[in-house]
Amino acid sequence: MTTLHLGKSIGWSPLRLAFLLIPLVLTCFALSPTAQAQLPPPAPDGGYPNGNTAEGDGALFSLTTGINNTANGFNALNANTTGDSNTANGYQALQSNTGIRNTAVGYAALANNTTGDRNTATGRAALPNNTTGARNTADGQDALFNNLTGNDNAATGHFALFSNTAGNNNTANGNFALQGNTTGGDNTANGFNSLFSNTTGSDNTANGVEALFSNTTGIRNTAIGFETLFSNTTGIRNTAIGDFALFSNTTGGGNTANGDAALISNTTGTANTANGVETLVSNTTGFSNTANSANALASNTTGFQNTANGDAALTFNTTGNNNTADGVDALSNNKTGDNNIALGFLAGVNLTGNNNIDIGNEGVAAESNTIRIGTQGTQTATYLAGITGKTSPKGMPVFINASGQLGTTTSSERFKDAIKPMDKASEVILALKPVTFHYKKELDPESIPQFGLVAEQVEKVNPDLVVRDGDGKPYTVRYEAVNAMLLNEFLKEHKAFVEEHGTVRELKSTVAQQEATIAQLKSGMEALTATVREQATQIQKVSTQLQASKPATQVVNNP
Repeated sequence: MTTLHLGKSIGWSPLRLAFLLIPLVLTCFALSPTAQAQLPPPAPDGGYPNGNTAEGDGALFSLTTGINNTANGFNALNANTTGDSNTANGYQALQSNTGIRNTAVGYAALANNTTGDRNTATGRAALPNNTTGARNTADGQDALFNNLTGNDNAATGHFALFSNTAGNNNTANGNFALQGNTTGGDNTANGFNSLFSNTTGSDNTANGVEALFSNTTGIRNTAIGFETLFSNTTGIRNTAIGDFALFSNTTGGGNTANGDAALISNTTGTANTANGVETLVSNTTGFSNTANSANALASNTTGFQNTANGDAALTFNTTGNNNTADGVDALSNNKTGDNNIALGFLAGVNLTGNNNIDIGNEGVAAESNTIRIGTQGTQTATYLAGITGKTSPKGMPVFINASGQLGTTTSSERFKDAIKPMDKASEVILALKPVTFHYKKELDPESIPQFGLVAEQVEKVNPDLVVRDGDGKPYTVRYEAVNAMLLNEFLKEHKAFVEEHGTVRELKSTVAQQEATIAQLKSGMEALTATVREQATQIQKVSTQLQASKPATQVVNNP
């Protein structure tokens, strides 16, 4: 067997390799005078029986029953005995072969092949060390140079799949493509230096100059474009399409980059998706980010679980997490804020805080925990389904101020200062003038009768009872405050009524007592009158008796 060695070629420049002289330790066949060739005397121009053709010293020297072989060159198919349908053109081409249906064209091409079959080697030292590997195709100087037992490999280009020994099902097109591969299988490399450093990595696809250049053991990566996934070593399941896409990735896995320089700085970040020129261009270790469109999440470094859809969406985000921006320039100025959601053109563009939701609104810098929907002055009507006809037994009224902020009125003393009785402050409502009216046609085409107050009139009575619009003009009445004042006036009147009612009860009690006294007095008077009458009667009787008992009156004459 002839053993060919090139030495370590990784890192050598093409210029040095151009001047490389490959030493070949060849088996010398010294033909003694007694040595007898196995072929019969040559037919015209090298033709032999059974479709064999041999031209050159030692060509088809050992042939016995093999058929349909063609050997052109010194020691071409020298060891072949029974192999058939082999073609060897070149010095020592298929020299050790005993296999079948191999084709070798070039100096030492398939020189050490023994039983390997259906191999094709074209070029100087193409597949020179192959022994039992089958169905390999090597086209180019030193292509598949070190392959021994690997099967179904295809190498096209100078030094393509140079180091492959036992790897199977690899395809390398381009000078130095898959140059360092040893046992890795199912790899495809198209382009100069593509998958150059791969050793045992499998199921990788590299299309482009130096695509997946540094990959060693990483698997299931796809790189399409100049220097895509250039630095990847052991990262797995990455997809990069576009010049320099995922250029710096080393061990990060599950990333997808589509677009020039997409995820170019990513090193160990995982599960990122970047679609668009320079999307996620600064990302290093951030993970689970999604950026669609040019410059989306362009400044992100370590931020994770962000989603940006639209040109320059979240473009200045660096370490902010769990943000969602959908729209051109959405959340573009957010840097470190977390858990923000922005939907629409320029949505949340001013936000820098946390936990905001802005839909069709630019947001407010440093604001947090706020929802903004629409833009004041742009959207002039709001319709929400699922409210009318839905009773909320424990609900509360919702109010809106001139800035469009929604809220409720809190009543707990926890939120109040300077609490004191209303007293006479509510008396101003006695000057209010309730009216009936109809809204203008553009507001209420059906012209339904309404009942209430006029804000301008209320303002004259108490300015604190009106709500003003963005221009400072009276807009509506604080009916909830009017109700509280009405309650206070009612309670005052009720108190007065209760007090007056108590006085009346006291007066009635007094009158009743007086009437009882009068009745008693009257009864006493009647009894006294009866007593007096009885006494008068008795006196009369006594008087009558006294009259009757008096002696008769005698007249005495005095002389």
